[in-house]
Amino acid sequence: MPEKETLERARKDKREGKAPSTQAGEFVREEIEHVREGKHGARSTKQAIAIGLAKARRAGVDLPPSETASEETKEQAKRDLRKAKSGKKPSTKRSRASRKALKKEGRKAASKEALSTQARKAAKKRSAASRSRSAKKAAKTRKK
Repeated sequence: MPEKETLERARKDKREGKAPSTQAGEFVREEIEHVREGKHGARSTKQAIAIGLAKARRAGVDLPPSETASEETKEQAKRDLRKAKSGKKPSTKRSRASRKALKKEGRKAASKEALSTQARKAAKKRSAASRSRSAKKAAKTRKK
């Protein structure tokens, strides 16, 4: 279950007209913080980000999967969005099992080095036009 502050920050982003990915960023930030403070670990930075995105979808952020995502990922994203609408609580046993598995993972996935490496890899895949477009879009919603 996401923290109250995270939900509030995401709702604030939505009110301000920001993109679903920006709203989901709050959940990813929360997940990275959890790994850093030792609440649980993550096998990789990508996994920590994926957990945050899944949390965002289950909290009701209308975040579609990326076009380059695998079929399994797209299916899981659909399930997460459906779960947000159903309003059912997550299974206690399942939550406990996944938390227990994550506790065994390392903490380096949330280090500054790991995050900057991931960011660089992600940016490399995008075209200059794509990066420029999103920068202009971000500038429109930036506080003055």
